[in-house]
Amino acid sequence: MTTALLATFVVSLVASVVLGSVMRRLAPAFGAVVPPRPDRWHSEPTPTMGGVAIVAALLLAMGVAFVLARGPEGTISVDAPWLPVMLSSLAMFVVGVVDDQLQLSPLAKLVSSLAIGAFLVFAMSEAQPAGAVSLTWTLLGTIWFAGVCHALNLLDNMDGLAAGVALIATVFMAWLLARVLGPGLVVVLTGLAGALAGFLFWNRPPARLFMGDSGSLFIGAVLGASALVAVFRTGVAFISPVVLVVFILVVPLFDTGFVLVLRRLAGRKASKGGTDHVSHRLASLGFSERSAVRILYALSLVGGGVAWLLTSDPGIEPMLIVALFAVLLTLFGIFLARVPVYNLQDFSALKGSTLAPFLKDLTFRWHAAEVLLDLVLITVCYYAAYRIRFEGQSFDDWVPYFAASLPVVLGCRLPALYASGLYQRNWTTFGLRDLAPVVRGVGMGSLLVVAVASGLYRFEGFQRGVLFIDFLLLTLAIIVTRGSFRAMSLVVSTRSKRSRRVLVYGAGAFGQLLVREMRMNPHWSMNPIGFIDDDPFKAHRWIAGVPVRGTIDDLADVVRRHSVEEVVLSSPAINGDVEGRIRQVCAHMARPVRRFRMEIR
Repeated sequence: MTTALLATFVVSLVASVVLGSVMRRLAPAFGAVVPPRPDRWHSEPTPTMGGVAIVAALLLAMGVAFVLARGPEGTISVDAPWLPVMLSSLAMFVVGVVDDQLQLSPLAKLVSSLAIGAFLVFAMSEAQPAGAVSLTWTLLGTIWFAGVCHALNLLDNMDGLAAGVALIATVFMAWLLARVLGPGLVVVLTGLAGALAGFLFWNRPPARLFMGDSGSLFIGAVLGASALVAVFRTGVAFISPVVLVVFILVVPLFDTGFVLVLRRLAGRKASKGGTDHVSHRLASLGFSERSAVRILYALSLVGGGVAWLLTSDPGIEPMLIVALFAVLLTLFGIFLARVPVYNLQDFSALKGSTLAPFLKDLTFRWHAAEVLLDLVLITVCYYAAYRIRFEGQSFDDWVPYFAASLPVVLGCRLPALYASGLYQRNWTTFGLRDLAPVVRGVGMGSLLVVAVASGLYRFEGFQRGVLFIDFLLLTLAIIVTRGSFRAMSLVVSTRSKRSRRVLVYGAGAFGQLLVREMRMNPHWSMNPIGFIDDDPFKAHRWIAGVPVRGTIDDLADVVRRHSVEEVVLSSPAINGDVEGRIRQVCAHMARPVRRFRMEIR
């Protein structure tokens, strides 16, 4: 079987590269060329029959694999679930081909995917778990299949994005769910992985070939249908394929939900395309197209890695891992939602709504989101405190105490956090001075829990060790979540391709103030890469998070070595001969010199 899988991958990869070259030449003859459009990312007319190459390469590789695996053992049977998966996927491929040629309406594609998904569920009816409600499984399975198909279709909005994310998801699914899927589906997924790897040769930025709807719908169908097979064969448990496939497909599912929610809030049609996807928002922050795609690749790898972690270590606590990942993903989504991509008039639909004040606050101020996030953090930290305190013991004996005391903890901690003034703090400027409200709020909440537990319950069902651990965990969790926006802003300011690389002369109070403003003010588009200062006590140290790279004697070398685009004089004390020498060096290297001025009028 290993030989068959290796042959499947290699044959599919080579065939995909060769057929991609062929499709690039045939596409113009069929009019399958996508011109540049305002709601799409590419800037050059690009052929779009890559889906045909992917499907043809997969079918060819499967033929080779089935011949190699046929043998006396019969490792791949014709009546296995891989057949309905392939038939439904090929049906979605046909829908995509028709859409590429005739431009089907979003409703027509949705109806087609739901109908094909229903027939897929019917074909797999024998694999449904015993005792399952047929209606429930049919509806959920049909909606899931259609949802994953369209999630991959929506994700295909930037060169190399959908193919790369699908490749990562395919590899993890074939690896982690091999026993449940069976050899036939593992062959299908392996062949798809090879076809996607070969297609990326043509689709990586800048793309020379698009997959089109035929490719994205087919890939989504294979992944969605394979996930259904795993779920129907296993049934429902917490660490089941239901959880694993969500982690494996986290990028397309997150992108789809993110776009649909924000388009709804903006009063835009969900079916109307646009440059408002996660990838586009990353590019709007200043990341290059390649960097935006790599960030989403990394997120996909993290999701697959979490799925692997849940299956590889039986002692790991799944609830904590899932909750932690969900919180981090939520913070990432909130940060990206703040990136402006819509015009103000796009939110006109909210003005007449009775929910307008609530939605406006949720969208722009996030106070409601902060409270909901803290609700989750309090629950998770309290649960984690119990797990840590009673490690090695049977936790089932302590679950009733946790469940009974959790409402009291929530009822005490949330008002205490509100009274501490924590919700009046701005996440983007969170710093050392904001630590006091955090410690005060969590500490007040702990004291309030102790008072209520002692007065009303005589402390029965409460554990002092648990409350102390909970205090530490919750304090850390709130600091990390509140500081996340500032950390992400710092990453954006230092990695953005739009930011000019600036060298600040003078590491005194004015220089430190200037550096902080550069990092916190995205409108400046300035990235401070270091200081130059003639004070020997500051040499080669870090000040305000920026290294002091040398003195005036090192100016020319620092500018050249670190690709400095501009030098800023931070203090009025930098003048006379020193200023003249700085300007002379920068003029010789064609670098502008500006002066920072601050005054109160």
